[in-house]
Amino acid sequence: MPSRLENKWIVITGASSGFGAAAAKAFAGQRAKVLLGARRLDRLKAVASDAKEAGAPEAHFHHLDVSYTDSVEAFAKWSRTHTDKIDVLVNNAGGAMGLDKVADAKDEDWEFMMQTNVLGVLRMTRACLPLIVNNPGSTILNIGSIAGRTAYEGGAAYCAAKAGELQITRALRLELCGTGVRVCTVDPGFAETEFSLVRFKGDAERAKKVYEGLEALTAEDIAETLVWVASRPPHVCIDELVIKPTDQAAIHKVHRRTVTK
Repeated sequence: MPSRLENKWIVITGASSGFGAAAAKAFAGQRAKVLLGARRLDRLKAVASDAKEAGAPEAHFHHLDVSYTDSVEAFAKWSRTHTDKIDVLVNNAGGAMGLDKVADAKDEDWEFMMQTNVLGVLRMTRACLPLIVNNPGSTILNIGSIAGRTAYEGGAAYCAAKAGELQITRALRLELCGTGVRVCTVDPGFAETEFSLVRFKGDAERAKKVYEGLEALTAEDIAETLVWVASRPPHVCIDELVIKPTDQAAIHKVHRRTVTK
């Protein structure tokens, strides 16, 4: 039985690593066509090559920085050279920067988080909507976080940004009701990717400690979930999906095993 996603066009932001790169390969495995965007073109080229090897009939990539409207609009214009419709938009670009309390935090860290996680989702969605709204059964899939549902110390801006993503998703679902477009959010807990390495600005030792002693989610776990959500029948919308590792009962409740050295 052919996949519901076969020959569908999938746009993925932040596709150079982590969830985005894994999603490119997972959708490719369903024989979907992928349009990939991120800032690191060398990595994007490799991801596009992997997607073709995984089964994508077509895999194309283009520079994209969701922090800038001009970059988003250029990406959307480039997308139109390949297709006149988008079946799945995965708004994945984003991330955290720093773990400082409000009293000690830096404007540039706050601005990065708001630009990518909030304004980036708005910009990409606005730019791609003309290729989505006349395509019933299409899906806007936003990557959120359990941080958008529960605050934690040192996460004021990131939690606010992901709460913003959640409310954007909910508002879009209301605005697009009747068009046949599904609007969904997948909100992971602990997932071991480059997330913490970026948050701690390259401090690999500190990033490693975040996941020490627990079995975290992988990028592939999230990618598999994205494919499942996007491949539901057109009349089914998975509004909001929270996914955590078994070792994480809540944002503050994590089981860690003793690490032997």
